[in-house]
This record gives sequence, structure tokens and C-alpha cells, in this order.
Amino acid sequence: MTSPVPTTKITSRVHPLMVFALVIGLLALYPIVFGSFMNFGISTLLLGGLALSWDIVGGWTGQNSLGHAALVGIGAYTMTLLAEALHLSPFFGTIAGMMLAALVAWGWGSLTFRLRGSYFTLSSIAVAEIIRLIVLNESWLTNGAEGKSLSTFDLPDFLYERKPEYYLVLGFVALVLLFGHYLKFSKLGFYLKAVREDEESAMALGVNPAKAKLIAFAISAAFTALGGSLYAIYLQAFEPDTFLLTATSIQIALLAIIGGRGTIYGPLVGSFVLAIPSEFFRSQLQEANLLVYGILIVVVILYLPKGVMGTLEHWFYKKNHLLDKGNL
Repeated sequence: MTSPVPTTKITSRVHPLMVFALVIGLLALYPIVFGSFMNFGISTLLLGGLALSWDIVGGWTGQNSLGHAALVGIGAYTMTLLAEALHLSPFFGTIAGMMLAALVAWGWGSLTFRLRGSYFTLSSIAVAEIIRLIVLNESWLTNGAEGKSLSTFDLPDFLYERKPEYYLVLGFVALVLLFGHYLKFSKLGFYLKAVREDEESAMALGVNPAKAKLIAFAISAAFTALGGSLYAIYLQAFEPDTFLLTATSIQIALLAIIGGRGTIYGPLVGSFVLAIPSEFFRSQLQEANLLVYGILIVVVILYLPKGVMGTLEHWFYKKNHLLDKGNL
């Protein structure tokens, strides 16, 4: 009597970079298909990129910062001030803004990462508010409440056109997504996840939680400042309250949380999940749009506590686990 041949389940794994190429390729088609809605596309991608940047520290390490608006402002003001005072190219001004934001984040984190939970969150709001007040009151440097305008600067012509601006923002999003893929498979990513789950256990395994969080915060700040520079180019004119309000930090964090914090594509998905209905509500419901927008956020948080991508990943994991058990 012959024994039955054991069956094996053949699973095909899609390479992560193939998913990345597909996502970026689809987004690259947006100006061709929806050329008359460029403002919506640019603003949604920008917020998605900022949410992805926030997630490096807020999702991978679990540090709930509500002060990232200050880092957006640092990027925007540094690039603009250097272009105004030194006629420096926006490219080099953006690099300078990223470096300054990383240094600020390193000092900021050195002081506040000793705090945990809600205390760290409150401290991040306080630090961001200090930076906002400095920008608002030091009018000799920042022009105070009147803000800045890029329209008088000798910038390259393509920076005044929507399609090139869109592809610049898409490049920003692609860069942060690539870093997310790096984190998923790198030693640094494992360190950050270990710190997020249990700092004491991470220390027992030889991980330095303070150093890991500082590195994550500095990288997150640099990417956020890059997004701030692109935001300034997109708007052409801005004032302190354009970037530096706590509401901006909350919006960035919400996009990441609703999309799925700690996932590669979750924050980007969150930006589209909320941007599309928000745009519809704004045009159709006018004053009532914020109420419906708030209700939508509550519904998503109640029924998708892991976020959109987090819930999907959990569902696929359970499905594959049941299939594996069925083949035993």
C-alpha cells in the first residue's frame, strides 16, 4: 500500500520593489489622466509624504510626536531665506533645511525622549509652539506674521508650473517609501520595532533605545523638512500659520494612524482615504464638511483600529495562517 503523497502549498511572493514600482508608476500617470486636478494631486501627495516621514518616528518607534509642523516650517523657511539672502539655489537651500531640521530634532529628542507616553507628546507640542513663536516674533529674519513670498525670487521657470511640481513631490514620496522598504529589512528597522514593543527587552538584547530613537527622529525630521521646502515651492507664498500650527501636526499624524502606522504604504493610503471624501465634502457640504470629516475619522478609528493597511495585513496574515493549517 502506497502512502499518500503530501501536498505542499506553493506560494508566490511579489518582490517589494515590484510593488513600489507599480505604486509610483500609477501615481506618475495622475497628471496625464487628471491634468485638471493638479492642485488636489500635489496637496494629497505632499501630505502623504509628510505622513510617511512622521511614521519613521511615530510608527516605527511608537513616539507620538505632535510637533512635526515645526520641522515643515524649518524646511520651508530655510530654503526661502537662503534663496532671498544668498540667492542660493532651492536645491542647496532644501539640503540646508534638511540638515538644520535633523540637528534640531537631535537636540529636541535628546531633551524630550527621556519622557514617555503622553508626556513626550505634550513636550513635542510645547517645542513646536516655541519654534512657531520665534518665527512669528523675529520679524527681522522671517518677516513675522506677513510671511514670505517666492514670487520675487529668480527661481527656475519649471518651479512655477504644476506638472513639474507634482513630479518633484512624487520624487519626495518615492524617496521616503524606499527608505521604508530599507527599514523593513534592515538592522535599524528591527531595532526601532524592538524599541517600540518594549524598551527594557530591547536594552536586554543590546539595543540602545535612546540612540535608535534619536536616529529615527533625525531622519524623520530631514524628510519632513524636504516636504516643507516642496510645500513652500507649491504655495509660492506662506506665513507662519500656514505650516506651524499644531493642527498641521495633528493632521499629519492622523493620516499615518488611519492609513496604518508602522506599515510602508499606510500613511500614503491614509492621505488618499481622507483627501478624496474631504474634497467632496468641502465642495458639496461647505460649512458642514468639517463635521462629516470628523465623523469619518471616528468611524475609521473605531472599525479599523490598526489603520487601513494594518487591518489588511492582519487579514492576509490570518488567511494565510488558516491555509497553512489546512495543508498540515
